[in-house]
Amino acid sequence: MTRALITGATGFLGGYLARRLVELGWDVHGTGRDESRGQALERIGVQMNYYDLGDAEQAIEACKGQDIVFHCAALSSPWGKYQQFYQSNVKATQHIVDGCIRHDVQRLIHVSTPSIYFDGKAHYGIRESDPLPRKSVNHYAATKLLAEQIVLQAYKKQGLASIMIRPRAIFGPMDQTLFPRLLEVNRQSGVPLLQGGCAPIDLTYVDNVVDAMLLGVKAPQAALGQAYNISNSEPIAFVELLSRLFERLDIPLHTRNVPYSVAHLIAGGMEAVYRLFPALGEPPLTRYSVGSIAVPHTLDISLAQQQLGYMPRISVDQGLERFADWWCAQ
Repeated sequence: MTRALITGATGFLGGYLARRLVELGWDVHGTGRDESRGQALERIGVQMNYYDLGDAEQAIEACKGQDIVFHCAALSSPWGKYQQFYQSNVKATQHIVDGCIRHDVQRLIHVSTPSIYFDGKAHYGIRESDPLPRKSVNHYAATKLLAEQIVLQAYKKQGLASIMIRPRAIFGPMDQTLFPRLLEVNRQSGVPLLQGGCAPIDLTYVDNVVDAMLLGVKAPQAALGQAYNISNSEPIAFVELLSRLFERLDIPLHTRNVPYSVAHLIAGGMEAVYRLFPALGEPPLTRYSVGSIAVPHTLDISLAQQQLGYMPRISVDQGLERFADWWCAQ
C-alpha cells in the first residue's frame, strides 16, 4: 500500500486529493490548519497531524515513512506581510524538501502557481519556458517562485525526484474562494466588467488538478525536475463565464461597466491606504485582482500533455454544473 503525505489536506485542493487517494486505497496522512475539516477527513480514513510546517523538526517528522509527498500547503492571499508569506511558502517548502531528502521519499509533487507569470500585460498561451517578469506582482507570487527554486535545486543537487505543477484558477464544489466571491460581489453591488468583460479566463476544474498530480507520481525520469502548466485549456470570456455560471445557479446577474484604468487607479489607492493602516486587513480591491479579470493570461498546457499525459477530463461546463448543484444544495 502506497503511503502518502498531503500538506494542506484541509484546504480545497488538498481535501480533494485526500479523498481520491482514500478511494484508490492509499495510506493517507495529512497536515492542515482547519481541525473541523481535518476531523471530516479522519472519518474517511485520513490520518491527520496538525504539524507546523514552519517548524523544521515538525515538517521533517511529517515526511517520515512516506513514499510520496504532495505539498499543497501555502499562504495564497493576494495581500499580507512578506514575512508571513516567506514563512508559509518558502521556509515550509524548504523544511518539506529537507524531510523528503532525510527520509528518502520517492517523489515530491509540489503545487506552485501561474501567478508567477503575471506582469499586468496580456499574454496568450504562456509556456513554462517563457521569461518571467523581473518583479513579481505580489508577495504570494514572489515566495511561490522562491519555493519552486528550492524544489528545483533539491532535484539538481541532491536528486530529489520532484514534479511541480502550476494550476490556473481552480474551481469546483466546496470552493470557498473563486465563485463564492463573485456571488457575493453580485449580491452587494454587481460584478464589475473591465474591458467589457472580454478578457479570456483560464480555469481548471479541481479533479483535473488531482489527475495531474497523480500523473506526476507515475511520470518517467525524463519528466522530473520540471514545472508544468495545468488548466482546462478552455479560455472563456469573463462575461460569458458569468452568464453560464449564474444561469446554472438561477440567480440574476448584475453587472456594471467600469473602465480598466479607473479600476486600476482605485485599486492602487486602496493598496496605499491599507499599507498605511495594516489593521484594516485586506483591501477589497488590489491591482492583481483587477488585472486577473481584465488582462488575458492563458496557459499553454502542451508540456503537461506530452510529458505527463495530462488531459482535462472534466470540462468547464461540466464543472460549472457540478458547482451549481453543490451550491444550490447548501
